[in-house]
Amino acid sequence: MRSKEPEIVINYLAIVGAAVACFIVEIVWFGYFMRPWLSGLGECSGWYSPKQHINPALQFGVAFVSQLVIATGVSFVTQLTGGQTARRGIMTAACLWFAFVLTTWATEYSFELRPFSQLTINGGFWLLGMLAMGAIVGAWKH
Repeated sequence: MRSKEPEIVINYLAIVGAAVACFIVEIVWFGYFMRPWLSGLGECSGWYSPKQHINPALQFGVAFVSQLVIATGVSFVTQLTGGQTARRGIMTAACLWFAFVLTTWATEYSFELRPFSQLTINGGFWLLGMLAMGAIVGAWKH
């Protein structure tokens, strides 16, 4: 007898809420770690200026859309692995972070000869952001 496939429910409010939470974590995290983050890039605070024709709306838009996609993925995997709970969402997010984010960036940073401090700042943000997303999409039932 064939087992029943899990039903995936797309909870748009939970996904948007999770992306917003991650966005807030990002603002606080990089606000706190701005100087060491810029130092790891070999830049100073004047580097990020309007003179360089940076479009903040595009940058923040890409960040938020990316966070929506990640929150959706965490939600899907959380539901595929069993009952939807905050704990399962957090565990799923941590596993996805370790399996894909940390390993990808560690490889990239080692070949680009970036400082370990840069990996801890960037990777640390994504760990906290993804844990927040996992907690929200796991706990917020449709």
